[in-house]
Amino acid sequence: MAPLAPPPPPRAKVALLLPLSGPNAGLGQSLMNAAQLALFEQGEPGFEFLPRDTGGTAAGAAAAAQRAIQDGARVLVGPLTAQETAAVSLPARAAGVPVLPFTNDANQAADRVWPLGITPQQQVRRIVAAGQAQGVQRFALAAPDGALGRQMAAALRGAASDLGLPQPLVEFYPAAAQPGLVARDVAQRLALLPDAPAEQRPGLLLLGESGARARDMAAGLAAAGVAMPPLRLAGHALWGMEDALQQQPALAGAWFPGPDPAARGAFESRYETAFGEKPQRVAGVAYDAAAIAARAMRGQGPGGVAQMPVGETIQGADGALRLNPGGQVQRGLAVYAISPGTPARVAAPAELPSGVGF
Repeated sequence: MAPLAPPPPPRAKVALLLPLSGPNAGLGQSLMNAAQLALFEQGEPGFEFLPRDTGGTAAGAAAAAQRAIQDGARVLVGPLTAQETAAVSLPARAAGVPVLPFTNDANQAADRVWPLGITPQQQVRRIVAAGQAQGVQRFALAAPDGALGRQMAAALRGAASDLGLPQPLVEFYPAAAQPGLVARDVAQRLALLPDAPAEQRPGLLLLGESGARARDMAAGLAAAGVAMPPLRLAGHALWGMEDALQQQPALAGAWFPGPDPAARGAFESRYETAFGEKPQRVAGVAYDAAAIAARAMRGQGPGGVAQMPVGETIQGADGALRLNPGGQVQRGLAVYAISPGTPARVAAPAELPSGVGF
């Protein structure tokens, strides 16, 4: 009788907290694919993922995290949303297990919890750095009064302070207001009109709008007499998924932040080769989280402690990124300019901040 083969050695485990059932199940599979690609490219023998279904709810995410920790997971990759992240963070911190969620809500950042979505703060700071590099000294923001607008305003004030620039002008308007109808009032309050003193006029105006509302605001500003140029408009990363913005003449040359085009293009090509379809936008974040987890568990064994690569530069699906203490994350974002009738062009290359903040 042939001797029995020895059992396989125990492996280091990382949990994948994904919505594998419920309304986001299709997205969950895309996230799973991206994580598996990261494991194939950057994992090593003796390492495995433990997929756990969150059902897309905070309660489901908390239960999935607790089961994964009990099963020996040393890092939690995911979950998807801010609400799920808040629910997962408590049991994870109690067990000393780091979390790499996909949300872009920087309010979820905490010790050993690094939100990896591209946050409003990262986006605003990249736009400000690019604007200053072209000589802009005064910045402004117009946004509906809501969570996104408030986050963009805080980021803009912090960026201006860190760079020694004048405090920016910020104007909120009711979220239910039609942007085209409030544009003239916004222009007056932000000193955008030609009769405003030159030393008060901003050189760059961030808009906290997207889609048709961004088009209407830009058109309303132009109709109110705002000269663009010299004023440059800018928006957030969602503009990169809205080709219809090219149809608004007032947005020609407007900026928005986005991923490193070379890194993202290479990731999409590898993903499509492996799975026969294009990845969803957030799949790049799942790839990054899984790659960081694999790196953290390299050589640790099943009972090891994750060695999170804090302070190191990591080449991710959307470009370079860096984990900093306290759950802070920096990303090397590019700046794109809207070009009527053609794809947006790169106005400033992807650049990872050299230190904390910038």
